[in-house]
Amino acid sequence: MSTPLAARPRVTPPSLRAKKARGEPVTMVTAYDYPSALAADRADLDAILVGDSLGMVVLGYDDTLRVTMEEMLHHARAVARARPRALLVGDMPFLSYQTSVVDAMRNAGRFLADGGMDAVKLEGGAERAATVHALVDAGIPVMGHIGLTPQSIRALGGYRAQGGTAAAARRLLEDALSLEEAGCFATVLEAVPDRVAALITKSLSIPAIGIGAGAGCDGQVLVFHDVVGLQDSLAPRFVKRYAGLLEEAQRALEAYGRDVAERRFPGPEHAYAIPDEEWDRFRRDLEADPPVRLPRKAPVAW
Repeated sequence: MSTPLAARPRVTPPSLRAKKARGEPVTMVTAYDYPSALAADRADLDAILVGDSLGMVVLGYDDTLRVTMEEMLHHARAVARARPRALLVGDMPFLSYQTSVVDAMRNAGRFLADGGMDAVKLEGGAERAATVHALVDAGIPVMGHIGLTPQSIRALGGYRAQGGTAAAARRLLEDALSLEEAGCFATVLEAVPDRVAALITKSLSIPAIGIGAGAGCDGQVLVFHDVVGLQDSLAPRFVKRYAGLLEEAQRALEAYGRDVAERRFPGPEHAYAIPDEEWDRFRRDLEADPPVRLPRKAPVAW
């Protein structure tokens, strides 16, 4: 008999590391609001990332660079209100941690204290080791992110796979080891050749969670809207769509529009009733004492 979700223990950074030790894959998805967090939790996924990808997926930005801490915290709190058992990871937005260790500490602390997150994620390799070390020393669990780092697309020249040469692959491995040494409990590998990602994964004692990094990683993460088919933009090759909710939503809204236009909705079953005796009393009162229409007031001139 399976254990009810409510009775299962919360997922923590140590329990994710224990999954790697047991050879069990880690399941992670992004979520940006209360209903998507509920869906992810009912699916019994291990981790939920409140990703800065919300800038493109939810807010309509062209990239993730415009996303602010206040926007991230707004969505983090919505996800946290679902009280999922999954580990909640807040994605630190552009310039919330790159400017100084002090800024990183302050903003990461806000994710835990104000946003209801269990951990934070930041992008970068060896150059972020000192920041990671400081956050971990302060009791803030940190997930790393190397490979294609969307906050660096200007420097990378766009959304391109990383680690495609021997030298680049070695740098990624060294970055991953640096993050592990600094105290990360896990790291994301994005858009990395599968053999390179598999080698990095085997070299780490912490989980390596792939997105476009092949099947040799310790787990996988995808964007919620990609998984359930809630957007029709061109998806990267590593995305697998498991539903078509955008098309379903469009069909439902078209049907609703037709019903309203043709006066099929609302029907009697959708209306509230007033007792006949109260309706008759109301009409008699109106006949005996009609309401007085007050003259419309002139607008105030400012």
